[in-house]
Amino acid sequence: MTDLWQQHWPDCAPVGYKLRDPYRNVWVRFHSLPESKRYAEDESEYAVVLGRYNTVLDELFAGGDVYVITPVWTNEAEVPPFQPNASHWQSLLVEDDPDPEFRTYCHLFAARRPWQHGCLDELLRDIADDKVAGVLITDTQVSRIHHPYDGGADIFLATPGERDQMRDRHADWLSSHPSGL
Repeated sequence: MTDLWQQHWPDCAPVGYKLRDPYRNVWVRFHSLPESKRYAEDESEYAVVLGRYNTVLDELFAGGDVYVITPVWTNEAEVPPFQPNASHWQSLLVEDDPDPEFRTYCHLFAARRPWQHGCLDELLRDIADDKVAGVLITDTQVSRIHHPYDGGADIFLATPGERDQMRDRHADWLSSHPSGL
């Protein structure tokens, strides 16, 4: 998986919020709720949030497997234990500080699973509620990335043309901000 990451995304570590700047030409952001509302307040709004996440995920990954990459942030280089169905992929030193207490590590765990509509709803709902952050969902070739966050998702596609097609299909989910944020 590391070789595939380096092949497709060589200018950035696998940290979702850092991908946008070096890969702006293949990036699009979709908001989870109308009018860029950030958090769902009732079940009908959660249905919209999950519907938007799953619509894009289906377009990206239907019929294939995905890697669900989940970060664990610590101030220790030692890899912490994690979920039973995920394997440690890599650890990143995100913030280097002379004082070990202030160093920050991001330990990435990856789980491969067949993509099915709704199979990640529990995780996506936790992301929408800001209980979980930094998750990346990618195809097994690591050529397309879905980075959900509380309020929407950053999508990184294989080509600018593919990005434009997806952006145009879901134009009403885009931000009105000129930068796309």
